[in-house]
This record gives sequence, structure tokens and C-alpha cells, in this order.
Amino acid sequence: MARYRGSVCRLCRRENLKLYLKGERCFSEKCAFDRRSYAPGQHGQRRGKYSDYGVQLREKQKVKRLYGLSEKQFRLFFHKADRQKGITGTNLLVLLERRLDNIVYRLGFTNSRTQGRHFVRHNHFRVNGKKVNIPSYLIEVGDVIEIKEKSKKIQCVEEALSAIERRGVPPWLELEKDKYKGTVKSFPVREDITMPIQEQLVVELYSK
Repeated sequence: MARYRGSVCRLCRRENLKLYLKGERCFSEKCAFDRRSYAPGQHGQRRGKYSDYGVQLREKQKVKRLYGLSEKQFRLFFHKADRQKGITGTNLLVLLERRLDNIVYRLGFTNSRTQGRHFVRHNHFRVNGKKVNIPSYLIEVGDVIEIKEKSKKIQCVEEALSAIERRGVPPWLELEKDKYKGTVKSFPVREDITMPIQEQLVVELYSK
């Protein structure tokens, strides 16, 4: 699978939005988006006007980069959301939020979704007591996610948990910080997803 290997700070600048792709660095004075909040490249400071298609494409790219997915993965999630009952855009965001790599990030076990994906792949987490190393694994209501006993002393895990007060834990999740585990109380609703996302533009793009 193709993987982006460039500077992730360029992605935030391209989308003109802080995507918090580098964890704690995004909250510090070293954040590249705060220092240079214009698009990367030679002509980055001259943002042009987008066509309707361009606006839809940028919104899709923003959501895809926020959750760290490839185009193929993102399209599969969209088709799954489209087959479900309800509003397709909301279904898509809920599915993305239910990914295991996103859940461990939301619970504060990792500093970013990228780090969460890395930790999941390396068997640091258990779901309902069983090993799960698939970042795209969809969490269900009532599932309990906990850190493996040997992984509790990893420094970056301790640093992430100590900084969780800054981000906060979503109301649909419950964190037991001292036990290094969290529980999914319910699926998120649209109001729980606070990032400035216009999911209807993504639906319009894929519906062409």
C-alpha cells in the first residue's frame, strides 16, 4: 500500500487547517502551521479560488488525511457508509471514528492517530481481552480496550496519558486512566465530532 513519507506539517498547511498529525508538537510553538499558515510550495502564499469540484476535492483530502487513510481505504469506507441506513456523510464519520487506531488516540493512549496505528500493529492493545493488531478494526458498543501489561511502562504512552486533559476524552468513551483501559459507551453522534468537516461535500464528490 502506498504511504505518504513526506512532512505531515505540509498536509496541514495544504488543507489550511491544523490536523494535529504530530501530537504534542502541534500544541507547541514549534508547530509549522502556526508559523507558516499558508500552503507549501513556491506559490503557497497566493491561494487561488477553487471551483466547486476543487472545494469538494479539498474536503475529501482533508478528511482522508485527518484519519490517515489511503484513497482506496477511504473509498471503501464511503461505500460501506453509503449502504447503511441514515445520512451517508454522518455514517462515514462514525465509521472512521470507530477505527481502533482512532479509538486509542481518542482515549489518550497515543499522541496521534499515526502513533496509534503503529502501536496497534505491534500488538500493544487488547480488545475484550483478545489481541487485535488491525488498525481498521471497527469497535462495537461495550468493547473494552486496554494496553498490554508489558506496554504500560512505555514512555510515550505515559506522556500521552499525562497530556489527555488538554485534548479531553469524547463523551461516548470512558477512560480508566489508572487501569490503562477504556470502554466504548456508545457510538458517536455528529455533534461529538468537533473538527470542522463538511462531510456533505465528500458525498457530493463521490456521487458524481
